Amino acid sequence: MEIVLVLIPLSLILLAVAVMIFRWAVRNGQYDDLDGPAHRILFDDDLAEDPEKRGSRAGKEADGAPRADNTD
Repeated sequence: MEIVLVLIPLSLILLAVAVMIFRWAVRNGQYDDLDGPAHRILFDDDLAEDPEKRGSRAGKEADGAPRADNTD
């Protein structure tokens, strides 16, 4: 029965900490844009890049030699 005297104040302290963290997150704008990241994943940014700026092209190594993917 003595454990209840410890667990009740402990649970109230944990509740107060959780409420403070939630208030901090709301004040700092953590919940402002909930749809942006969900829509951002649908757009392919790689197509808009210039292949010369990326440094290496698909199927080629950085020095221009083709990769040896097939070991027949």
